[in-house]
Amino acid sequence: MVTAKVWVLKKHFEGFPKTSDFDLKKIELPNLKDGELLLESVFLSVDPYMRPYSQRDMKEGDIMIGTQVARIVESKNPAFTVGAFVVARSGWRTHFISDGKDLQLLPSSWPESLPKSLALGTVGMPGLTAYFGLLEVCKMKPGETVLVNAAAGAVGSVVGQLAKIGGCKVVGCAGSDDKVAYLKKIGFDEAFNYKTVTSLDEALRKASPDGYDCFFDNVGGEFASIAINQMKKYGRIAVCGAISQYNDSVPQKGPYVQVPMIFKELRMEGFIVTRWHDRREEGLKALLKWVLEGKVKCHEQVTEGFENMPMAFIGMLKGENLGKAIVKV
Repeated sequence: MVTAKVWVLKKHFEGFPKTSDFDLKKIELPNLKDGELLLESVFLSVDPYMRPYSQRDMKEGDIMIGTQVARIVESKNPAFTVGAFVVARSGWRTHFISDGKDLQLLPSSWPESLPKSLALGTVGMPGLTAYFGLLEVCKMKPGETVLVNAAAGAVGSVVGQLAKIGGCKVVGCAGSDDKVAYLKKIGFDEAFNYKTVTSLDEALRKASPDGYDCFFDNVGGEFASIAINQMKKYGRIAVCGAISQYNDSVPQKGPYVQVPMIFKELRMEGFIVTRWHDRREEGLKALLKWVLEGKVKCHEQVTEGFENMPMAFIGMLKGENLGKAIVKV
């Protein structure tokens, strides 16, 4: 009999999540049936999407949603061998049982030297979000200027590096001087701290006086409504996230986008990465190759201990992470 620890949503978040909104519980797992396997979480992911999705898809008392890299501990399924590592979408749990249908094996070309946690970040969902958002939504071309906010986060940091590989000029903004220094270190042409500039409008103008062809928006809110006025004619905006609005109890009232969109003939498109699930292998292969070649650098903020999941989640929403926020069990 295996006892799993799980984090449940005790109370729906009101405004910013609090540790008291979560509850740590224990669950006795049954013995395996034929075709099933027992898995043990090794790394768990905390991501911004969990905040709005929990509101939309979860009831109080449900196990928190999320993904993990897990190791197969016991298997009665011939397709999966004990000791293999997979990516699963089983939420905040230490152990779980699966029939294998929802599991993705780590690519066979994954080198031993590469941390497996990257399958939750740069070579996983956030990396794929950057890849398809830039290629399919922004449709970036060499020589263009790309703007990305929350640029030191799991998605933003990959967006900037992929845009550089694609021959673009890249401007990034982040919320601390350390993050700005990191962006310059990984190849961003311009980077600034939006919390310390006197005027966001001026900072954007100074970073690219000619404006922006592509804007990869992870933040929404005030930033987006200022940036839209600095887009070039026929500019493209990929709306990936709106982390500035996820914790608002009262919706923000923003300026309206129609006038700049009409005059500059802009294209603005929201997207969710699962749209390209049939091209997942293509994306992961490209990302893994660039990571191994040193063209895409990865940084992880690792929190130790399953008991610290809520703290890691809240810290990520507050912007305390540099790169991908991960919990190591």
